[in-house]
Amino acid sequence: MVLSIKDNNTVVQPDICVICDSEKLTERGCTGAPELIVEILSPGNAKKELKEKFELYEENGVLEYWIISLSDQSVIVYRLNENGRYIGSKPFVEGENVSSGVIQGFEITVAEIFAA
Repeated sequence: MVLSIKDNNTVVQPDICVICDSEKLTERGCTGAPELIVEILSPGNAKKELKEKFELYEENGVLEYWIISLSDQSVIVYRLNENGRYIGSKPFVEGENVSSGVIQGFEITVAEIFAA
């Protein structure tokens, strides 16, 4: 995926992304901000996911950013507010459902996310 930042292009590879606007798709991937990005934390990538990508996605208008933590089996959902800043949810844990604010009807249990 290519996200434009100021006058440069930054290429990132999210674990999962949902692109609802087909005009954003090119031969190179997605140009512009997907509606939803999901990143899965692991011990070696937590700093990059929680700081660098968080700031990149927020600045570029990714409407919803889910962070899945394998270590504590939780999901945190960040949604852009009217000022273009992410507002985070409480951590969702086993026994709870997580739903998307940008993909109508998409809901999943935390247990389903970690069932593998």
